[in-house]
Amino acid sequence: MLAPAAQAAKTILVFGDSLSAGYGIRQDAAWPALLAQRLRAEQLDYNVVNASISGETTSGGRARIDAALTKHSPAVVIVALGANDGLRGLPLTTMRDNLAYIASRAQKTRAQVLIVGQRLPPNYGAYAGQFHKTFGEVARAQKIAFVDFLLDGVATQADLFQADNLHPTAEAQPRLLDNVWQGLAPLLK
Repeated sequence: MLAPAAQAAKTILVFGDSLSAGYGIRQDAAWPALLAQRLRAEQLDYNVVNASISGETTSGGRARIDAALTKHSPAVVIVALGANDGLRGLPLTTMRDNLAYIASRAQKTRAQVLIVGQRLPPNYGAYAGQFHKTFGEVARAQKIAFVDFLLDGVATQADLFQADNLHPTAEAQPRLLDNVWQGLAPLLK
């Protein structure tokens, strides 16, 4: 009797912006690459596809989510978009609608979804508070996993940012992975 063929690894789709694309650092040092290493080390049968694009907004993500879902058939989608919406002061209702759309499209393919929240500097005033709340509101409304802040433990440490003061260094990437892992690990069981 022949042994059954090995089941192919499931895919985790990282769908983000420059903070996930590894802007300004080696790709193998970015947190999605570190995620792939951790999955192998923990003998979890997943591969990681990083479909993040520097400069991406939630509107851009909305426009390309269906093609990404079709191409990669992910079991899990990590949505790490919104930072560029906030930095540009785009309407939060649009960001909320786009994040909900991306999550619902992924859910329709039976993928589990994790939304990764972001914060803005306090000089953005009341907008900054509402911006941050939006991620949690979408996660609750869609009944999906949520990480409060991608840059938790990094945002206040200037030495963990590149010269532009926006993009984390390679040294910060393990912390970003640990932040994402808190929300991701329960989805992999």
